[in-house]
Amino acid sequence: MTEVVDRPAGKGQRPGAASKPAPGPLRVQPAVDVEALGRQLLGKWADVRLQARELAARPELHKIEGLTHTEHRKRVFGQLRYLVENEAVHRAFPAALGGSDDHGGNIAGFEELVVADPSLQIKAGVQWGLFGSAVMHLGTAEHHAAWLPGIMNLDIPGCFAMTETGHGSDVASIATTATYDPSTEEFVVHTPFRAAWKDYIGNAATDGLGAVVFAQLVTRGVNHGVHAFYVELRDPETREFLPGIGGEDDGIKGGLNGIDNGRLHFTNVRIPRTNLLNRYGDVAPDGTYSSPIASPGRRFFTMLGTLVQGRVSLDGAAVAASKVALKAAIGYATERRQFNASSHTEEEVLLDYQRHQRRLFTRLATTYAAGFAHEQLLQKFDDVFSGAHDTDEDRQDLETLAAALKALSTWHALDTLQECREACGGAGFLIENRFASLRADLDVYATFEGDNTVLLQLVAKRLLADYAKEFRSVDFGVLARYVVGQATGAAIHRTGLRQVAQFMADTGSVQRAAIALRDEEGQRALLTDRVQTMVAEAAASLRGSNRLSQEKGAALFNRHQNELIDAAQAHAELLQWEAFTDALREVEDPGTRLVLTWLRDLFGLSLIEKNLSWYLMNGRLSMQRGRTVGEYINRLLVKIRPHAMDLVEAFGYGDEHVRAAVATGAEKGRQDEARAYFRSQRASGQAPVDEKVLLARTAAAKRS
Repeated sequence: MTEVVDRPAGKGQRPGAASKPAPGPLRVQPAVDVEALGRQLLGKWADVRLQARELAARPELHKIEGLTHTEHRKRVFGQLRYLVENEAVHRAFPAALGGSDDHGGNIAGFEELVVADPSLQIKAGVQWGLFGSAVMHLGTAEHHAAWLPGIMNLDIPGCFAMTETGHGSDVASIATTATYDPSTEEFVVHTPFRAAWKDYIGNAATDGLGAVVFAQLVTRGVNHGVHAFYVELRDPETREFLPGIGGEDDGIKGGLNGIDNGRLHFTNVRIPRTNLLNRYGDVAPDGTYSSPIASPGRRFFTMLGTLVQGRVSLDGAAVAASKVALKAAIGYATERRQFNASSHTEEEVLLDYQRHQRRLFTRLATTYAAGFAHEQLLQKFDDVFSGAHDTDEDRQDLETLAAALKALSTWHALDTLQECREACGGAGFLIENRFASLRADLDVYATFEGDNTVLLQLVAKRLLADYAKEFRSVDFGVLARYVVGQATGAAIHRTGLRQVAQFMADTGSVQRAAIALRDEEGQRALLTDRVQTMVAEAAASLRGSNRLSQEKGAALFNRHQNELIDAAQAHAELLQWEAFTDALREVEDPGTRLVLTWLRDLFGLSLIEKNLSWYLMNGRLSMQRGRTVGEYINRLLVKIRPHAMDLVEAFGYGDEHVRAAVATGAEKGRQDEARAYFRSQRASGQAPVDEKVLLARTAAAKRS
């Protein structure tokens, strides 16, 4: 599609969204096909997303600001029943039990609940995505028949009791034990000290009747590591804890106060042997342990890997929240006027200011990249859990990808919500505009389902393992050539030969330097080279660490931990850039493809600008080319400006989803009223004379 620059309002735009006409003759410009782009953004599970958005638009599910945490909890629990009644939460469960075995669609629908109320999304996730999923994926047919129907219809509200006060991300070190007693064929679940209490557990404070409790399985004097056990918590009639079980309410939190997080502890609580969720490890009546996975380490990661959907859904929910915030902030910025920068009578639209474009468009570009990457993650998740591609390597890839993207998207959502809040000024701080409320609710996304920094360390270890694997079976000649190549590359970077080559290629021309940077392969080379170099340097620094003592090996790793995590983040950013680039190939409309290419370039060059010191210090960019990065970003902002509203309209969220007063068009009404008033006043000839104008006239009269 094409359009002229001075159109009154583009397809999908509100009045005031287009920037000012360029002087001179009209120029033909691309236009975004909002409808087609919107369909692409909905992805493979478009029908499910649309159904979920229709549900999320209903007032019955919306967060009511100002409720006490007790009132909010009660409302959210009632909303869970509303979800059950509307068949919104059973897609991933077996068809034999009323589900549809649709794992990707389940996540796609679930993550859309964040726009209604993040507390609802997370509480639903606790009930069906964690508690129910643990029974389904870690249990066997007997467990499914016994508990899944009650979990699905909410007769059994439940908890996912993994985290302990003393151990958060380090699940392997949790201290709660489940010791088998062959004389009674029971496990004895016990928390031996205060730090072993299960903590921050959703549904634990008031609602939970049952729990999947993670504990060290001990039988015949051997600790077989962490396993999952089904434990009844409360009497369903009295709602009182059963004997040997106790707990506390975590109380009011920084956000998500519709969820009753609490603590649980167990004092020699006996449960039947058959309450062990035994898909990956079982105990016979005589206490004999068996497992289809011989390696304790691999068994542990396999059990935890079945629960990866929490990270996948948080990635998608964070992207959705970013979209809602940007739609509100960019819509407001096309209407709000401030300061007479280029006219004595007309104030400037906020979105025409370069800095305002910088703060919002760069985050818009990242949101598109994160959204396309999430769609790839969702496809990978569905492939694994549907069995279409479910090898050990597939599961490892899924775990790594989910860890990488969840970390980036949740941090990005917090950053975007804060920047959108500030971009809307004082109005953004009002709860009615949701930025502050959403940011408070999403704050914990950065640390639950895996602390983001810890998740990136997991990604870094996988990168190191893959790097080492490349050379495990090569002969000496191949390895020698690689080392020589690395040394040659290092020499080029350190002696500045690459910088000289770039300068010669650019011949001092800013235009040529910009063309090289905006080239797809040029961006890919820069982003990929940074990841490969960082991983190679870390691997070289850690070479031989496996031959050191545990203490010295840990100390060596710790000295390079920061570089490893930086490498993992760079890797995740590259994955997002590649996902954006892949998505461009699916865009049929040339106008839309061009605008999205500008947006992709903005994302890629923003990453390069953020890490410009690395590229300069390591000789990947010349000073000449480095100077052009910011300049080209600024040119991209101008190109994207006329299409900003189209790009956020394509997200597909209506006013009933955004629910921000600044996004209702009221600001435009106020601005139009003010402008009409001053125009009328000037036309009447009765307007008071500005003192500065009077002084200027007086001075001119004296000079004459």
